[in-house]
Amino acid sequence: MQQNPAVDDSGSEAGTATPGLPVRTPRWVIGRQPDRRDGALTVGPRTTGRQWWQLGAVMAAAAVLYLVHSFLRFRNFEAKGYDLGIFDQAVRQYALFREPIVPIKGVDFNILGDHFHPIIALAAPLYWVWDDPRMLGIAMTALLVSTAIPVYLFARRRFRHSAALIAAAALLLWWPFQAMVNWDFHEVSFGVPIAAWVIWAIDGRRYWLATILAVSLLTVREDMGITLLAIAMVLAIKRAWLPAVVTAVLGVAGYVFATSVVIPHFSPEGEFGYWQFTALGPDMGSSIAFILSQPLDAVAVLFDHPLKIGLWLLHFVALWLLPFLSPYTLIGAPILLSRLFNDRLNVWSPVYQYDAILAPIFLLAALEALARIGVWREARRQSRAQSPDPARRRRTGSAATTGLPAPGVSRQGRLPLVFVSVLLGCGVLGTAVFPQVFPFHRTATGENWQMTEWAHALNRAVDTIPDDVCVEAADNAVPHLVDRTYVGLHGDMGDELATWMIIDTTVEELGGWDPLTPDEALQRAERLGYEAVTEDDHGIWVLHRDQPVDPVCADYVP
Repeated sequence: MQQNPAVDDSGSEAGTATPGLPVRTPRWVIGRQPDRRDGALTVGPRTTGRQWWQLGAVMAAAAVLYLVHSFLRFRNFEAKGYDLGIFDQAVRQYALFREPIVPIKGVDFNILGDHFHPIIALAAPLYWVWDDPRMLGIAMTALLVSTAIPVYLFARRRFRHSAALIAAAALLLWWPFQAMVNWDFHEVSFGVPIAAWVIWAIDGRRYWLATILAVSLLTVREDMGITLLAIAMVLAIKRAWLPAVVTAVLGVAGYVFATSVVIPHFSPEGEFGYWQFTALGPDMGSSIAFILSQPLDAVAVLFDHPLKIGLWLLHFVALWLLPFLSPYTLIGAPILLSRLFNDRLNVWSPVYQYDAILAPIFLLAALEALARIGVWREARRQSRAQSPDPARRRRTGSAATTGLPAPGVSRQGRLPLVFVSVLLGCGVLGTAVFPQVFPFHRTATGENWQMTEWAHALNRAVDTIPDDVCVEAADNAVPHLVDRTYVGLHGDMGDELATWMIIDTTVEELGGWDPLTPDEALQRAERLGYEAVTEDDHGIWVLHRDQPVDPVCADYVP
């Protein structure tokens, strides 16, 4: 197996074999593997302590930016019950060693009847340190920032330290990560570093490790079983046949177990309720038949709305369309295509958390493709250097004639550094001028540094609510009540349980799967006998009715 040296920033080479001796195949490589076509090292060059410190500085800077933005959103009442409040209630119950009952989704609603994501229980010990919703923002920051490590190591197998470092920085500032932080929290954040490590393991021909990591994705979300099929395809392309088969079988089994056993068991409806692909068919079988029998019509669905086209462009144009040249892009295909086939218009927009798991996948695919192009260009130069045509040999230059890189230039040339620098520049420029896609713009420019009068009014409303009661609240007030009340959204808790309400009349709807309008909530409050405690404080109403507090309200948050 041929391995190429990687030149670090000092100009020295790493990972070279002893002259005259064959390169030893790493012990974890399975079977007979083809020579690498991207010039990468199976075992990357040694990373020095100084280089680790530089990567750590980039990660620390990103973490500070993420936390500042996250904490400002919480303080300004921009965080919402969907999804921060939901996950806080679930993790809070896990921390109390209870089943994850989430009143925001409904009375006695077990969150495992909505989505299968037991991995969020790993955040429960954090609540023993600080039982506050902002702790989930800290956890998500750590997960996202840690993704820089596999990205750096992957790039380091091919390129110089500077290019790998900038690639990691570009990822951390890229719009999908900004959108994820702006979403406050989501279970997909656990899958972001795992997906990157899966690709790192496959790329290093650690195929069984890749399978183990891939299986852990099954605990992130029920639909990750389909992603495991894509990972199995990549393993098959790499000729890791047994890991590919095991990954595929476990992927199918995991998907069926989550959607046909666990979720129906806990769901109030007794079934998995997230089939939203009627553009393809009423169920999975008919949808697969439609895709196979009418592939052109199926492809057309992926581009039939401006938001869908925009999502394609945002993911791939800044990456120079390079991911389409790499098999690693297959790993992200199920997640991207499931969004574009989805009936809900809002999941097509670039503000959703699902883009975060795609970002490292597509970036690593682009880097791998860029390395392939570099090897192809070098091979062409070598071919010209050996040409019998003297004029053609002169055009290749002395570097090609000798087969050695020019002084100060890596074996892949300057193109990788240009590529990652442009990507980082796009992140900086987007943050400066494109707030619709780069939400850190508001933090970077100071737009969200001050609380609005509306936020102050919500803060006063929250302070009015006593502890250990049941309350129906506006979506933006919910995260500020989850640590001391049994809180849900308007209309989702029945008519008998709540004794307090917070209604925000400045919004079109009050949050939830089937949200009430403010007028509907006020009319319902009057019908149920509520009286105003605070009336129209910058659009915020606090209402109360005099009835005994149900024991479930006090017992939910001890």
